[in-house]
Amino acid sequence: MIRRGFVLLTFCAALMGCAAAPAQEHRPIAWDGFGQNPNRTSVTKRRAAIPAPAQEDPNQERRRVLGTLRPYSEAWWAVHDEIEAENDRQLGTKLVICPRCVQSPPSGEDVTGSIR
Repeated sequence: MIRRGFVLLTFCAALMGCAAAPAQEHRPIAWDGFGQNPNRTSVTKRRAAIPAPAQEDPNQERRRVLGTLRPYSEAWWAVHDEIEAENDRQLGTKLVICPRCVQSPPSGEDVTGSIR
């Protein structure tokens, strides 16, 4: 009985080696259309990383001036608003939203609340 179990175990182990897919097999991979197609081989050029020149922070001087002003005074709020406007401008240059990703409301209707 033990001998038959050992023979069966050896036979199964031998078959498991045959069932493994060869490492060199190139099958197409399913691709959903987003990102890069893994089935297409592409040659990409590698560029040397050139550090961008250090840009001076336009708000640096404003923050220094803001520290010297009396908190929440009219001048303080004016400088604070300039800093916030510059931060919004910088964010706007970095932020990219695809026009197809943003749904515009129907043109003849006032829309409020959530859509279910």
